Order: sequence, then structure tokens, then C-alpha cells
Amino acid sequence: MLAGGAASGRHTPVGDPGSARRTSADDRTRAQRTPAQRTSADDPWDEERDGRPRRRLLVIAAVIIVAAAVGVGGWLWLGREQPRPATFHAEPTSAFYAAIDSRQNDASPLTLQEVFTPATKTLGKLSLTATRQYTDCDEALWGVTTTGCTQALQATYQGGSMAGQFVIFNLADGRAADALVAALRKDGFVRQDVAFEAAGSRAQARAMGHYVTVSWVGATAPAEDQATTSVQDQVTALVALDGLGRVVQGRIVAAT
Repeated sequence: MLAGGAASGRHTPVGDPGSARRTSADDRTRAQRTPAQRTSADDPWDEERDGRPRRRLLVIAAVIIVAAAVGVGGWLWLGREQPRPATFHAEPTSAFYAAIDSRQNDASPLTLQEVFTPATKTLGKLSLTATRQYTDCDEALWGVTTTGCTQALQATYQGGSMAGQFVIFNLADGRAADALVAALRKDGFVRQDVAFEAAGSRAQARAMGHYVTVSWVGATAPAEDQATTSVQDQVTALVALDGLGRVVQGRIVAAT
């Protein structure tokens, strides 16, 4: 019984008058304090006085600012203008390529070895640096889509103060080839895959039956430092790159 009485003395029963008096006195004491004297212990729900809500607001604001900066940066990166040649010449297909006007008459796919033979490793002052084959032709283009294109074979060249690239597209027929050449005039272009100055660069696109070739060359130095690269140098290099399109002549012979 003594143990039970001691235990009951330590735990104040609910509704104990003494507890009510102490609670009332504590409340009056808190109420008499000025706002400056009160602490978060007086009101556990009032967190503003210890700065925690302010810290939360600062963290939220910082997150919003960072997210906005990332969004703007991504928009600038994705939305930036793609390079185009300063001078561009385009030609549609002609009756000369009638034998290969349709891929049905020329079904075998091109190969890198067929287009870029050992004899093409050096073109004047330019030397072959890399070759690449796309099965999705749109990967080699921007602003333009191709329907029925099965492959695009590309090579990049560098030499002296110039660099350039050549790509050949394998489309369904001459109509699709002409459509791609027309789109390259205004809608988009091939992706630049070697470093040179697009400003002042020159390019040429040809539709040859169901093929399209694009040759593009430019100076590797900035425009203000291009004294060593003459217009004639660029034209000569462009003609050399364009000559890679002669691979289709073998296809004409095979189709006739």
C-alpha cells in the first residue's frame, strides 16, 4: 500500500486541482511577458521567432532561382541557331541519272569503303580525318527530315587553314532527293561535324538520281584572321570534296 501511495503521489491524476492551479499560473506568467521576452518554448507552434520559417522561405526561393536559371540556360542551348554556309549552290537531279532515279534499280546499300577509297584519303591540301555512317539520316541534319532515307555516309577532312566535310544520302527516288536539296536551301542543313568558321564557308548540294551529296568547306581561322585562306583555296577544296560524289557513276553503270 505504501508503494502504491508513493506511486500515486508521483503521477498527478487528470483533473487534479493542484495541476489546474499550476497551469493557470503558468499561463498568466506567459501572458504577462512581452513579445520580446517570449521564446519558442512558450509556444511550440510559433516557429517564426526562432527564424525557422524564414530559413525555409530562403531555401525555397533559392531552389526556384536555380531551377529558373537551368531552364533559361537549356532554352538558350537548344534554341541557338545552327551554322549554315555563307555561300550555297544546289542542283536537282537530271536525266543523266535516270538509271538510278529509283532505289529499286540500285538496291545495294553504299559502303564506307566504296565511297571513301584509299585514293580519297588526301584531296589536295585536305586529309581524311574520320568517316561515319548513319542509319537514321536525320541525325546528320538539322531543321530537315528525310522520308525513306536508309543511310548517310560522312567523311571529315582537315588541312592547312581549312577543313570540310562530305555526306551522301541514300533516298528512295529522285523526287525525294530533289525535295531534300530544296529543303537545304531554306529549312535546315547538314550538321557541322568538323571545326571551321561557318561565316565565309561554302557548300554545294547535288541530287543525283536517288542520292544527294553535300560538300561543305571553310577556314579554320576566325574571319578576321583568314588572310592566308583565299576564296580560290576554298573553291578548290570544295571541288575536291564534291568529287567524292563520283561514286554514283559506278552505280549508273551497274544499273544499266
